[in-house]
Order: sequence, then structure tokens, then C-alpha cells
Amino acid sequence: MGIYRDMVAGAVAGAAGTTVLNAITYLDMAVRARPASSLPEQAAGAVSERLHVDLGEEEDARNREQGLGPMLGILTGVGVGLAYGLFRHAVRRRVSLPAAATGVGMAAAVAGGAPMTALGLTDPREWGVSGWTADLVPHLGYGLATVAAFELTRSSRRR
Repeated sequence: MGIYRDMVAGAVAGAAGTTVLNAITYLDMAVRARPASSLPEQAAGAVSERLHVDLGEEEDARNREQGLGPMLGILTGVGVGLAYGLFRHAVRRRVSLPAAATGVGMAAAVAGGAPMTALGLTDPREWGVSGWTADLVPHLGYGLATVAAFELTRSSRRR
């Protein structure tokens, strides 16, 4: 039964991490006055196109893409958290917080960015320092929040 608890704890921790990632991203947008990325909605449109899913007429499709794009991000964040829960279930020994947070953050960055790169929507080789910073800092925040939330639930279960 412990594996299911760790999976659920990981998914919940991933949701907490996603909230932190979004908060850091929105704070960056507010501080630097940068616009929101359209990549999530472009990805939603590209995925629906490849799956032959009709999102409706032009305006309806655009509105659905704007809703589905962030949902893909939430799904990715919860999924990476669930994967961390499975990892921690398998690895019973202590894992250092900085190493785990960095690993989970990088896993989330890859899980979110690789599909968009594969779809031809972005090319990380062209991002520059500002682009990489805007991507990595929120993902490191995600990793820290996800690992901390998971480990807090795990330690409270031992009592």
C-alpha cells in the first residue's frame, strides 16, 4: 500500500511545486514587464492538430488552446511529482534536498520543454541568458517546493 501513498504524495507535491513555478513566473513577468509566453497554447494547438482533435472555429479554437495550454503545464507538474514519489518509494535512503530539488527541477524543465522543442515551437539553443534564466529559475523553485512538500508528508507519516 505504501507505493500508492507515495504516488499520491508525489502528485500533490507536484501540484504544490507547480503553484510555486507559476508564482515565480508571474513575479518575473511583473518585475520585468515581460509578456506571457504563448508556447503552452501553441503546444495545445499542435498536439490537438496531430491527434486530429477539432477545437472548433478560429476564435473557439484559440480560446480552447488558451485553456488547454496551462492544463498541459499542470499535468506535467503533477506527473513529475508523481514520478518523484515513485522514485522516493524505490530509493529508501536519504537523498539530499539540494540534489533532489535540482534533479526534480531539471526533470520538470525537460518534461515541459522537450515536447515543445520536438514540435518545433522553440529552440533552446537560441534562448540566450535571459531566456534560460526565465526558464530555469522557476523550475528550480518547482523542484525545491515539490521535494520539500513530498518529504514533509513522508516525515509526518513516520510519526
